[in-house]
Amino acid sequence: MVSKERAGAGSAEEPTDQLALRRTNLTRTLRHIRTNGPRSRAAIAAATGLHKATVSSLVDELLTRRLVREIGAEHSGGAGRPGRGIALSPDVGAIGIEINVDYLAVHGADLTGRTVIEKRVSFDAMHRDVERCLEDLTEAARRSVAELVRRGVTPVGLTVAVPGLVDVARGVVVLAPNLGWRDVPVATRLAHGLAPGLWIGVDNDANLAALAEYTWGVAAGTDDLVYLTGEVGVGGGVIVNGRLLRGADGFSGEVGHLPVEPGGAPCGCGRVGCWETKVGLAQLVRKATPDAAYGLKDGPIPDPQERIAEISHRLQRGDEAATEAVEEVGRWLGHGGAILVNLFNPRVIVLGGYFAELADHLIPSAQANLARLAVASTAARCNFVASHLGFTAAARGGAGVVVERMIEDPTAVALGTRPQPDHAQRPLLLAGP
Repeated sequence: MVSKERAGAGSAEEPTDQLALRRTNLTRTLRHIRTNGPRSRAAIAAATGLHKATVSSLVDELLTRRLVREIGAEHSGGAGRPGRGIALSPDVGAIGIEINVDYLAVHGADLTGRTVIEKRVSFDAMHRDVERCLEDLTEAARRSVAELVRRGVTPVGLTVAVPGLVDVARGVVVLAPNLGWRDVPVATRLAHGLAPGLWIGVDNDANLAALAEYTWGVAAGTDDLVYLTGEVGVGGGVIVNGRLLRGADGFSGEVGHLPVEPGGAPCGCGRVGCWETKVGLAQLVRKATPDAAYGLKDGPIPDPQERIAEISHRLQRGDEAATEAVEEVGRWLGHGGAILVNLFNPRVIVLGGYFAELADHLIPSAQANLARLAVASTAARCNFVASHLGFTAAARGGAGVVVERMIEDPTAVALGTRPQPDHAQRPLLLAGP
């Protein structure tokens, strides 16, 4: 239980345990407001068990850090003067950016969860070297920061989502086969190109998308779920008992490289017969639209949603190649899904990316094959469901990670900084790990 003793002002002379106690109480207060909505100081004190004087001091600091704001009087129904409501502030925010084989996606949000920026643009990573990709990524980050500031929100941090193995602690992409990246220090490179003081993180795209689904998605609050990206590459984010499963080195979730077909097609990772060679977007495009496939002179339609729209159009026309290709992907989704069910026993498998766009065509055969192959299929009750977060799920999850950092340590957000509507704006400080 958090002590009810009055916390100090957070000066440098305070003992470490007092600073830690105050930080804990700031987090407790902020999390209570996020979970329960606007509350008066008295209501916060009653709910958290902290003294009213302590809560008043904590709220004053959160107001100074611009993490909360005062709103209209809250009437409790009892006698006495109504208290001013304390609510999360829309003045600070976060950015998530996903870089993938064929698009860049951006999601910017404020602390209240309001979406401030959401966009996705075509991006040909396969025909850019690492340096060019990082330059374009940095420019996208600069523009996103500037746009958030123009809308009156000071960005505190930014998370980059990458389809590959990521050393999260160092912000290094260890391996991203479909991008052709190996040992790329993304966080350091972006830090050199952005305003000082902006916290920068890097994480796997499927992990971030899984966090977004768990928080805001179709299966929000489901403590055991698997999220599958539906891109050129296929990744998986696994939530077990309400927590993201990272593994010993943080490299879990590379489900697209499950070996499902010995002697099968070569994969971008250098192996053969990986699951993504059967269900990845590149495979579907080759089979469903062989006249506009990867590897041809003109290449596929640049934007993934446009490719899916073309495939959907062919399905509506009864195109035989498109119909067979989608049915085959559905069967292989069920095949790999059964492996995941046998390993993790999730309640749902959430289909993201292009899988979600074609869910009505994919889920029937995927569910049937999962039921046939999963050992505990009748008892496990696991279903495929389609995400509604679209191709920006990973970016949304990236912004959510920054927000969670603010909640976990409000003292890392600098005092009293106001946004300036220009590129020279200095974002609020959020300390690194």
